[in-house]
Amino acid sequence: MKQVTIFSDGACSGNPGPGGWGAILTYGEHRLEISGFEAETTNQKMEMKAALAALEKLKEPCAVRLVSDSAYLINGFNQKWLDKWQKNGWQTSKKTPVENQELWKALLAQAQKHKIEWVKVKGHAGHPENERCDELAKQAIEAKC
Repeated sequence: MKQVTIFSDGACSGNPGPGGWGAILTYGEHRLEISGFEAETTNQKMEMKAALAALEKLKEPCAVRLVSDSAYLINGFNQKWLDKWQKNGWQTSKKTPVENQELWKALLAQAQKHKIEWVKVKGHAGHPENERCDELAKQAIEAKC
């Protein structure tokens, strides 16, 4: 399997409000930066959308190291929240519907295609790729607002 590293981040101007996401995919010497915008969204959705959009760029199953500053995204996989939600019919432990189900389900579909290591980094702590993804997300918002 090809070894790919993905860095991703999301941003929102207001929460909810206009949002942007940015991601960097690296494979060997290759590097691709992508970004996008949504007019009315939340920060959590943008964090998830960044990871999803990057994974959707992969043309074949890959071994992926996905790096994000979103505890929500990373913990959903690493702390097995998704397993629990699925067993509970997409209900939280408080018996309320899981938020962002459509994005979680799309991410799960990608996770079945690829071997993904979900890695949490501290946001706004000088991590170059994380900072660049934040810039891409903010630029996407600025370009549309």
